[in-house]
Amino acid sequence: MPKDFYKILGVEKGASEDEIKKSFRRLAHEHHPDKGGDQQKFKDINEAYQVLGDKQKRAKYDQFGSAAFEQGAGGFNGANGFGGFGFDPSGFNVNMDDFGDLGDVLGGMFGFGGGGRGSYKKHGHDIETELRLTFLESVFGAEKEIKIYKNSACSVCHGTGSDPEGKISSCQTCGGRGRIQQAQRTIFGVMNTAVACPDCQGTGQRIEKPCKHCSGTGMEKLERVMKIRVPAGMSEGEALRISSEGEYPGRGGTAGDLYVRIRVAAHPTFNREGNDILSTVRIPFSIMALGGSVDIETVDGQGSLKIPDGTASGEVFKLKNKGVPYGNGHSRGDHLVTIVPEVPNKLTREQKKKLEELGELGL
Repeated sequence: MPKDFYKILGVEKGASEDEIKKSFRRLAHEHHPDKGGDQQKFKDINEAYQVLGDKQKRAKYDQFGSAAFEQGAGGFNGANGFGGFGFDPSGFNVNMDDFGDLGDVLGGMFGFGGGGRGSYKKHGHDIETELRLTFLESVFGAEKEIKIYKNSACSVCHGTGSDPEGKISSCQTCGGRGRIQQAQRTIFGVMNTAVACPDCQGTGQRIEKPCKHCSGTGMEKLERVMKIRVPAGMSEGEALRISSEGEYPGRGGTAGDLYVRIRVAAHPTFNREGNDILSTVRIPFSIMALGGSVDIETVDGQGSLKIPDGTASGEVFKLKNKGVPYGNGHSRGDHLVTIVPEVPNKLTREQKKKLEELGELGL
């Protein structure tokens, strides 16, 4: 079946080389299987880029379409080369540093080390915790304190792994870069990839005297107490991302992120729908019939609602800008109040008589 490589990469037919490369990098990161993406879609994206990213292949594709790269046409699994692009991998040499962060993507997909700068660094795991809020705290925001017990940078060496009195020098093997070049034959040919230096584990540094407190690992289990500001308008199930407050992986690494999952307690009076507050108010039948004012509860405190005469049961009144703040607190939703009649459990003989008289009048 013919494939529209331009459509796969999300570019126009007249797109420049830079536009094609930029779109490919974005889509490759987005659809990488290791990041939850679809493997087949990732392969289609890569196939499209191998054609459109090469001037000669692109010209051939513009003239003959994807059929020129299919089996039997020097194409995918064809006799003229691997991968459907008509090249001989034995003469194909790529330095993955040229791909930047994309080296990590291709490396993870096809089994060779990442070529992007910084790919040698260890990255700690992301962690998640829950934070319970009252209904009003979720509406207006709050400052809360949370405690996390996790791998953190060593309190003595501050993550370096070195004794405070010891010397730290540049690694001679990698020249302090933390990575070394390594040639590896892959399905694309010979790839010059950057891998973590085996002597310094990617840190670029040598320590002469390991920290006794952490045995040179640069990390320890600690309870972290922090105050966080929960913004106004957070709803049930949403999460706050706090950068670099996740697990610390040890010497030479970077901490993951902390996700604070919000749980909101139910309120006896209010419900929430988007940015609107919903409540139901019971009022005497006489006010519904004759009109008047009633006191109601809002998230801002007590308020007053004017009821016109002849109000029907179930009618909804809108209190503008009395709902949940949004847009950095510059705007608010509305408070929707549903009116229902208040029916007394017990009536005196005189009250029953008057109601019967009203009934006879058709009221």
